[in-house]
Amino acid sequence: QVLFVESGGGLVQPGGSLRLSCAVSGISLSSYKMGWYRQAVGKQRELVAGIGRFDRKDYAEAVKGRFAISRDNAKNTVYLQMNSLKPEDTAVYYCNGAWGDLFDSWGQGTQVTVSS
Repeated sequence: QVLFVESGGGLVQPGGSLRLSCAVSGISLSSYKMGWYRQAVGKQRELVAGIGRFDRKDYAEAVKGRFAISRDNAKNTVYLQMNSLKPEDTAVYYCNGAWGDLFDSWGQGTQVTVSS
């Protein structure tokens, strides 16, 4: 069974930065395409960043140039560096497989709140 444990969220002022981490267990991370998703109150969960097995990366238009996804296969961990945060980035952030590698189970997510 695959488990995702997200961490690193918090309250940050507009323009600030956060680095999210996702510890993955139950799979060999190197075999999967991975992504970071977010769900704001009253909205559907959306994919904001994805990383392929060989480090191809892609981002939702809303976060391009501000967010950076990375992976450490040796640590079975996926990261999301978030810079220049905006109030509209406020959401619960989750990691999971991406681009056809989505798993049924989800972690608890980590709350990111951008507010002054």
